[in-house]
Amino acid sequence: MKNLIKSVAIASVVTIASFASPVFAEGEKYIFIYHSPDSDSWWNVIKNAIGNAEDDLGVTVDIRNPPTGDIADMARLVQQSIASDPDGLVVTIADYDALSGPIRDAVDAGIPVITVNSGTPAQSAELGAMLHIGQPEFDAGFAAGSRAKADGIGNFVCVNHQINNAPLIERCRGFAEALGVELGNSMIDVGIDPSEVKNRVIAYLRTNPDVEAILGLGPNASDPTIAALEEIGMAGEIYFGTFDMSDAIADAIKAGTIQWAIDQQPYLQGYLPISFLTMFSRYGVQIPHNVNSGPGFITSENIELVATMAGVYR
Repeated sequence: MKNLIKSVAIASVVTIASFASPVFAEGEKYIFIYHSPDSDSWWNVIKNAIGNAEDDLGVTVDIRNPPTGDIADMARLVQQSIASDPDGLVVTIADYDALSGPIRDAVDAGIPVITVNSGTPAQSAELGAMLHIGQPEFDAGFAAGSRAKADGIGNFVCVNHQINNAPLIERCRGFAEALGVELGNSMIDVGIDPSEVKNRVIAYLRTNPDVEAILGLGPNASDPTIAALEEIGMAGEIYFGTFDMSDAIADAIKAGTIQWAIDQQPYLQGYLPISFLTMFSRYGVQIPHNVNSGPGFITSENIELVATMAGVYR
């Protein structure tokens, strides 16, 4: 029996050693790749979190993204990262079909991978990543729709600023399902140019006067939508919910223009993967489960707690 226990213990040590990098390494270098264009300021919170992680842990993180948001360019960035042999890779799954091959290649090359933000835990696991950190987007949309339905809403328009980003569509789809309606033509493609977003929202509301609610998918959609409502005198007159936080969104919640914002806590999506990769690199410690960073609701009741941190930590 003692020999059996000894053999199992030795096997366990060998197994752990085979998955762990050199213990107590320092100065690790990671790559963080996300899908949005340079113009998307929402990622500033994640960048702040990454910077803090670098300082706290003594690591270096190379942040990369396709300048125009082109997913094919992002796929190439993932492939290029493999050649630099980083100590770990953090990547979003904005388009599973386009990114699954490059991400699998990184895993097959022995690079520890954590997926964040876009994508699902199931997709992350299928690609061989260590774990996924983010907000379940369909569930978040469903929670938002359930709240709107309880407030008497029966139809809506979803303002989508990045139509090629599948997780954003999941937000709209979850909202529609909670209301018990078809998404159909209730989602408009507005692009990311603020002036164009504002004009398309105004045009939609003028040709669809019976719409009861607006769902913005983030500051790039909601900030210009706030301006649109103010221009046509509908601020505070139509039900308006959004995802994520910005100074404009915080002010709109205080003013009653926006009823609520869904907080996916992007700071966690920046800081946690770098922390987890460092623990794995130095000590062979692996987090055994995914992390849901949201959804949570920000309303007029709690806006003062987060308003001063909007765009920096929230």
